[in-house]
Amino acid sequence: MDQTFFIQNPKYKKHIHEEIFQLVWLGEGRWDWNTVYNWPVWLRKFYVDQLTKTFSDKKSVNKQTPQPTGTKPPF
Repeated sequence: MDQTFFIQNPKYKKHIHEEIFQLVWLGEGRWDWNTVYNWPVWLRKFYVDQLTKTFSDKKSVNKQTPQPTGTKPPF
């Protein structure tokens, strides 16, 4: 009997749930778990890539900004 529906390979489950967690957590309330889980794979990948790029850009800007000597960061 042929399968009539898509079954995700169990070895990818952890990766999928990590992506969903990151999108929900880093999305700061923009999306809920159920919404992200039901997105097509290409859309989840798009938003993960966008968040990665955003945080990478922010990190490089912070590295380029010189900290005044003798002061502590606010956190």
